[in-house]
Amino acid sequence: MFALALRSIRKRPGRFTATLLSAFLGAAIIMTFNSMHDTAGQPGVDPVSAESLSTAASVVGGYGTLLVFFAVASTLTVNVRQRGAEMELLRCSGATPAQIRRMVVGESVAVALVGSVLAIGPAMLGGRALLTVFQDSGQVARSVDYSFGPIALVSGIDITVLAAAGAAFLAVRRATRRRQPRGGARKFFTYTALTVGVVAVCSTFAFSANDAALMAPPAYGAILLSVGFALLSPRLLKGLLDRLPLPGPSGSLAVRNLRRRADELSGVLMPLILFTCMATATLCMQAVENDAIDASGVHKSIDAKNLETLNLVVVGIVVVFSCVMLINSLYAATTYRGQEFGQQRLAGATPGQVLAMVGTEGVILTVTGVFFGTVAGLAGILPFTLVRTDTTWPGRGLGIWLAVVTVATAVTLGTSLFTARRSLRTPAVAAVMLAA
Repeated sequence: MFALALRSIRKRPGRFTATLLSAFLGAAIIMTFNSMHDTAGQPGVDPVSAESLSTAASVVGGYGTLLVFFAVASTLTVNVRQRGAEMELLRCSGATPAQIRRMVVGESVAVALVGSVLAIGPAMLGGRALLTVFQDSGQVARSVDYSFGPIALVSGIDITVLAAAGAAFLAVRRATRRRQPRGGARKFFTYTALTVGVVAVCSTFAFSANDAALMAPPAYGAILLSVGFALLSPRLLKGLLDRLPLPGPSGSLAVRNLRRRADELSGVLMPLILFTCMATATLCMQAVENDAIDASGVHKSIDAKNLETLNLVVVGIVVVFSCVMLINSLYAATTYRGQEFGQQRLAGATPGQVLAMVGTEGVILTVTGVFFGTVAGLAGILPFTLVRTDTTWPGRGLGIWLAVVTVATAVTLGTSLFTARRSLRTPAVAAVMLAA
């Protein structure tokens, strides 16, 4: 079936563009930061520089691995669900579910491998630039030379390919089941993430205000809560839609479509929730930490500089990756709706009404993702702020949150409306016939 996978890629390469982009960016990020391990392991590197480089590689490498899996998983989930008719045709032609799974996993592995190889050059440039940032901030000695070695290369390729294979297997396994899955594993991971997240957040109160590790429990707790909400996103969206009557034909049509496509659109809500939580929590907690250090009149230590650099870099990664995940998922989900848009126009809907429906869907998705991402972020921000400063609210919290929401809204609505507008350029009859 691997030959069939390669034939499928050659026949319709555009179908795999989103997966290739996710794999490319994921491998580039993992290789960039894991090259710090190679650099730290060189002979003659002083202990302080080696610790700064290893810490950056370990912390951001962990975030990168999580984001790679979510990025590839969300893209592949949308892709596989939209190929339901093709898979049913293969099954009717004699292919077994196991053969279909091997084909889709083979496609994903091949695309991820290509993306990983293409990422080697940019990762080397990114690693060299990252080392310069650490040297300019005084965290790493100027005498340390950059090295891109086996740790970066092997980890980047292995993690990306394994994430693609695992995400593809889970997506196609669910799509090829004849009976409705119970989702026991998903429930287990969901409630485990929520439980551990709550415990981590509550453990913040066991630390003192000047403890070097104070930021870790609320940050990781907030992330775990956002992961739990992301896994619950189909149920959260359905619960919101059941209580959300919208006036007008565009509003009612948007709610009906979202109810029908709630499972598919979980691939959009996942990056929205993760982005809102991680960006808001990290930036707010870092702002609180900076204000507390400035108020005390103490100069930042090397450890404090390391933490600030890592937090800002992590937020940058989250912003880039979440935007890519959102754009990929929304582009794929909206592009495949050409037949639906054509049928609506043949039934009497104007292009403006179709765009209004898509815009309403985007607003509902944005509000849902931002709300639950904000709840997860506040669960970490408020305990940290209370312990660190004896106040309940971060001074710059509202401005940071508004900036995060603006980015999330612009990406979600911009991608949805742009893609829908492109689809509407095709005449209604042609759109229905092409899809058929």
